[in-house]
Amino acid sequence: MLAACAMGLAAALLLARVHPFGDAGLYAARAAPAPLLAGASVPEEVRGILAAKCADCHSTQTRSPFYGRLAPMSWLMERDIVEGRRHMNLSSWDSFTEDQQESFKAKIVERTKARGMPPIQYRMIHWGARITDADVQAFSKWAHGSGVADAGSTAGEGDPVRGKALFEKRCTGCHALDRDREGPRLQGVYGRSSGAVAGFPYSDALKMARVVWNDETLEKWLTDPDVFLPGNNMDFLVARPQERKDVIAYFKQAAGK
Repeated sequence: MLAACAMGLAAALLLARVHPFGDAGLYAARAAPAPLLAGASVPEEVRGILAAKCADCHSTQTRSPFYGRLAPMSWLMERDIVEGRRHMNLSSWDSFTEDQQESFKAKIVERTKARGMPPIQYRMIHWGARITDADVQAFSKWAHGSGVADAGSTAGEGDPVRGKALFEKRCTGCHALDRDREGPRLQGVYGRSSGAVAGFPYSDALKMARVVWNDETLEKWLTDPDVFLPGNNMDFLVARPQERKDVIAYFKQAAGK
């Protein structure tokens, strides 16, 4: 019996050197890392939540438990970590453009507000990683930043070319024109009612509102979605009036209006 256990342990240790889903480098020798997002302008509260509840899969500062040295647990861990880093690696935050950072902030809020992160298999082992309402509020405040400080500024006519460029820079982390992603497809959104894409899991707020998206409603939505429709799952705003005009012009053009 003891011999069989020893052989099983040895096999698990050896098989952990195989990386079917990619090598996350969990036990590679490295210098002590700097604190997560050390050089970034991030509130300490947000930094603490990210380090405690997100960094294991979304940074290179993964805390490696003992069972991570044993296959097949090591394989499952590496699968989640490699996939998580591919979507967003917080250790590379300083290398992201401002637009990419804004897009990631919005995605963090969207996924945590919907309680889609951390994944259930992680929460089953790390009980303290559950996202709370206070966490979501902290992320939301961070994502909004100065928010609508210039909401009353004047803007010229919208330019769909600039709007397309802005959409591709900031919105494609969650949205596409031709298919559903974390957000619904946006082809034809101008002139469409809210909650109208069949099969998409909208928040109750959007399903019940039945807002028709036009210049006025899109302006309010992009200025601050939480103020316009409390209880929705989106938390991305466009602070500059001219940029809102440009994005709306792009949506309008894409809808053939």
